[in-house]
Amino acid sequence: LPQTDFPMKAGLPKREPEILANWARIGLYEKLRAQGKGREKFVLHDGPPYANGDVHIGHALN
Repeated sequence: LPQTDFPMKAGLPKREPEILANWARIGLYEKLRAQGKGREKFVLHDGPPYANGDVHIGHALN
């Protein structure tokens, strides 16, 4: 692989507080809610049944 300045791991558990604070600072949740105002509502209960391979008994239990 080529050498880069990017770390091999994202370190998300360590970075999560910083990311959440940034989202709060810029009001991301409020912006997303305002952007979706008036749109038709929908619920996605679960992803496609074949996302992780063949159908199995676990899909029926969901």
